[in-house]
Amino acid sequence: MPAQRCYYEVLSVTKTASNDEIKRSYKKLAVKYHPDRNKGDEAAAEKFKEVAEAYEVLSDPEKRGRYDRFGHEGVKGAASAGAGFGGFDDAMDLFSQLFGGQMGGGRRRRGSGGGQRGNSLRTVVEIDLFEAATGCQRDLEFTRKETCQTCSGSGAKPGTTPETCDYCNGQGQVVQRAGAGFFGFQMATECPACHGSGKVVRDKCSDCRGDGRQDKQIQQTLEIPPGVDNGNRISLRGEGDAGPNGGPRGDLLVDVRVKEHPLFQREGDHLTCRVPIHYSQAVLGANIDIPVLESGGKHSLEIPAGTQPGEVIRLRGQGMPDVHSGSRGDLFVQIQLEVPKSVDGRHEELIRELAEIENTNVTPHRKSFFEKVREFFSPDDDE
Repeated sequence: MPAQRCYYEVLSVTKTASNDEIKRSYKKLAVKYHPDRNKGDEAAAEKFKEVAEAYEVLSDPEKRGRYDRFGHEGVKGAASAGAGFGGFDDAMDLFSQLFGGQMGGGRRRRGSGGGQRGNSLRTVVEIDLFEAATGCQRDLEFTRKETCQTCSGSGAKPGTTPETCDYCNGQGQVVQRAGAGFFGFQMATECPACHGSGKVVRDKCSDCRGDGRQDKQIQQTLEIPPGVDNGNRISLRGEGDAGPNGGPRGDLLVDVRVKEHPLFQREGDHLTCRVPIHYSQAVLGANIDIPVLESGGKHSLEIPAGTQPGEVIRLRGQGMPDVHSGSRGDLFVQIQLEVPKSVDGRHEELIRELAEIENTNVTPHRKSFFEKVREFFSPDDDE
């Protein structure tokens, strides 16, 4: 499998390009490689998908940020478990959104049976970090268009049938020529009379008013895979709107939002946790319990004697699972020294004794920081 090209290279923009520059470049390239201008050219079709995939990532600030930090690995989770950019159909959908369905309109074109693909629907679910690590379920409720049972999706009053559209002769689209000379090309647009169906309903069904579909409330259980990240999209194929005139269903696209955790920060499959310890624990060493997402919620961590503030201890396999392979990342424990704001009684006496010991036991070959400060502010008299 060939390596994926840099998305910035695909869109011919720099890494500092603005959103407007990225959008302009995508539009230019999408028109250049659009299938309606390159009939039968598989290479152009692949480039059309490639520029759409690049734009889908770089036009989203969150996805672009992950891509800038981690490259393709940072956004590959969006293609997991049916999630993310789905290839040619999604490329055509994206083109239609920006160009208003011109140059063929992608999924809105008539199928071999005259039906059009239904619209894809979108919704959002929110989960916490623990659910993202273990996987979970969510019950979804949404409204989608279902085929009208009264007219069986034809839109015509029972006992009647739709008629062939006179404007487009049943083709569902009209072809116009744009540009001139070498730069001329044909643009196929949806027929304004039949809206792409190729049929016109004279006597409309009273239940669906000629649309052939009716709104219906749907309840669906969503399976969220372990390792899903914030911004991932799960695609439920064929769970969107029913297509007009008996066409196939669209998809249900579910955007996942993972709430921030009070203890853990996530970077891809790795987690970071800042753990405070006392001075005595840093000097003498200790075993402390730290939080983890699994293993009963805690892990016994050995703090070596002489541990310095800011040191990082790596716990392999205690991070997030990879959404593709299931292999786990690591947990990085950053040690922080906890200094009490005030002490009293015996605690204060011991601290003062320790301070005296530290001041008198400085080795002659190594000056303390405080000695260096005193020397800085009190230079030798003979200098």
